[in-house]
Amino acid sequence: MSIAPRIALVTGATQGLGLALIEGLAQRLNAADTVYLTGRNYERIHQAIDALGATIAEVRGEILDVAHPHAAERLAAQLQQRHGGVDIVVNNAVMRVGPEDDPAAVIDEYTQVNNFGTTRCLRAFAPLLARHGRFLVIASSLGTLEYLAPVLWDRFDGLSNLDEVDDQVASWRDAVKDGSSRGAAWPGFINIPSKIGQVAAVRALAAQRSDTDAEQDILLAAVCPGMMNTATSSVWWNVDDAPTPAQAATAVIDLIFEPVNREHYGQLIRHGQLLPWKPSR
Repeated sequence: MSIAPRIALVTGATQGLGLALIEGLAQRLNAADTVYLTGRNYERIHQAIDALGATIAEVRGEILDVAHPHAAERLAAQLQQRHGGVDIVVNNAVMRVGPEDDPAAVIDEYTQVNNFGTTRCLRAFAPLLARHGRFLVIASSLGTLEYLAPVLWDRFDGLSNLDEVDDQVASWRDAVKDGSSRGAAWPGFINIPSKIGQVAAVRALAAQRSDTDAEQDILLAAVCPGMMNTATSSVWWNVDDAPTPAQAATAVIDLIFEPVNREHYGQLIRHGQLLPWKPSR
């Protein structure tokens, strides 16, 4: 019996973890399968593909700027026309900030990529998931309510759809821009509310799709790859002993190919273990 070719897509895939995920997927999938390496720049896409060398699955490059309001939707339509759907999506696109960046100056672009980019990809690609599909959003262990003041928990807890998530992210973004976040218990490190917003988006969509996805053996989850030894991480922390992106990608790829653990559905997972959304009291 022949098996239909599988289609995988990774956003933000021209370097670091994204490129490592492309390489890992392209080596574990079959020769009939296709892995889409996406990024914002054609030159960097082609350089990344060249850097991979020989792979088992075909690697194809596509432009995808998740910060553009309609880019994910357009690419989803192209994938549906070409292949009829998609089997694996890893949302990895991220804008990184350093300690010297002024949060108020960067928050617009930051949320457009990290948060609204995430919800755009969820809206565009989740409906295309085939049976046994996997959709993982790369987030962080900081994306739990443990890192947010309890007075702010209801901003992200129990949201019922992606529009509500976008509204809460926009409210926080505006508070950072006008400075009012400093008097409202928001953490100064903008990565924390952003990651919580990403996990909240996964949780909200999962609540809507859980029954159908269970029947179709689909996994939708957020994933923390753990600390990595990258130039970006090194400006914040000492990462000399941290795993490389290639090493960190292994646990993420394992999650894609392992049987679905329904306890992981709609949750934040790190190295195969569930990270609680709320701290125990």
